[in-house]
Amino acid sequence: MRIGLTFTLCSALALGACQSSRFGDGPGPLASARPGYNAPAPGPVVEPGLAAPSGAVTSEPLPPLPGSGPTVADVPAMPAPAPVEPLPPATAQLPQMASIAPSRSSVVGSWNAREASGSCRVQLSSAPALDLYRASASGCANRDLARVSAWDFRDGEVYLYQPGGAVAARLRPAAGSLDGVLAKSGAPLSLSR
Repeated sequence: MRIGLTFTLCSALALGACQSSRFGDGPGPLASARPGYNAPAPGPVVEPGLAAPSGAVTSEPLPPLPGSGPTVADVPAMPAPAPVEPLPPATAQLPQMASIAPSRSSVVGSWNAREASGSCRVQLSSAPALDLYRASASGCANRDLARVSAWDFRDGEVYLYQPGGAVAARLRPAAGSLDGVLAKSGAPLSLSR
């Protein structure tokens, strides 16, 4: 009986604290002091017909429900976590940062192309050409490489295109260079700075 009365009283107090002028109750006495703030109603709210509690309020843990699991006191304490090894100094991690994958902007510029028939220059521009970027080649003996007019960086690879959209070469960044093959012949191609 006492638990039911306490529950009802707590519910009434919680509902009384939620009163707001948005629900038609009008502003509280402190509402004019701070605009936009609805002050709680002064004093506890008690439903009509219920007596207000008198005396000191005490709290104690409720007994477990019949059939419920163990209580907090019954749960064994967790062992202390194992000590964690400190991380090495930040300077030791610098070589790992050099392996970060290149991006489109990191391959823009002039490259020395080397393939079976000789070497030449390939320029990868940042100027857009439709949905690709402009490229040019000079001094290339290989006809497919000499006709390069566009390029793109996609899925970690550099694609060189000829007019009309045919792929001339496909290269992967590797330690400051671009290594791959010519599309038609499969011959190796390497671009270096």
